[in-house]
Amino acid sequence: MEFAEVARELLLVAPADFVRERTARQRAVRKDDRALATRIGGLRKPAPAAWVVDLLAHEGALDEAVDLGPAIRQAQADADPAAIRQLRQQRGAVVTALAQAGADLASHAGHPATSAVLDQVRATIEAAMTDPHAGAAVRSGLLVRPLESAGFEAVDLDGALADPAAVPDAWSGTDAEPIPITSARRTRKASRASRPDPGPRAEPESEEQPTPTPAPTTAADPAAERRAAREAESVARSESRDADAALDAAESELEAAEDHRSDLERQLAEATAAVGRAERARDEAEAASDRARELLRAAQRHRRDVGR
Repeated sequence: MEFAEVARELLLVAPADFVRERTARQRAVRKDDRALATRIGGLRKPAPAAWVVDLLAHEGALDEAVDLGPAIRQAQADADPAAIRQLRQQRGAVVTALAQAGADLASHAGHPATSAVLDQVRATIEAAMTDPHAGAAVRSGLLVRPLESAGFEAVDLDGALADPAAVPDAWSGTDAEPIPITSARRTRKASRASRPDPGPRAEPESEEQPTPTPAPTTAADPAAERRAAREAESVARSESRDADAALDAAESELEAAEDHRSDLERQLAEATAAVGRAERARDEAEAASDRARELLRAAQRHRRDVGR
């Protein structure tokens, strides 16, 4: 499964449930694809306005708005007042309808959008009409932050997409200059190289000790029989010592292997606990980041109100 596909699914999750769903998806794929699990773990929770826009993109509701963009830009280039006035009225109606549709989708998902969030939704849709790159970004369903257009300047898309590489038209459209996106230049981590199978271990060939053949004796030679018995006893004693030594060595190897396994199990437990702590710390940091962004937006609104 591609990261962009997973990201699109997760970005549709209500913000209150996003972190839990992201962690569950990350754990589900970690065993089979650690690289994908790492990317999922790094997926940012979308800003509320971006989430609403992604809901609209998932429904295919943004096509009309984005397709209206070229006509607006052409009318502005032609300096046609009548066309500009008509298209602006059409744009206003489309944006208003889409904002209402987004509000309905958000409410249906159990996370109603505030008026401030809907203002950002409108601004994002208007940015998509202004800039073809922004239009591609908005239609991708991978938006993680709202957009804003500033006159005739290109819309800032840096950090706006969960997977910029999955939306090349966001920075290389055919009818506008490319917009560099730093995060799109990242080199993807290579998949883990498969290790060659060393094959089964070769078992050492056992060398059988030939049992000496006792010298032929006769019933009439008791001394020869005693010598043969002593020789057989000596060979048996030697083989017994060798077997005991082999048993001691095998037991030592088994004990070392069990100690090594215990070490690995302890390390695995420690690593699992560390991953859990890191995930909790990341989630707390992400929540703090969300609160900081809300404070920043509130401060910006306050500054604008004071400046009026």
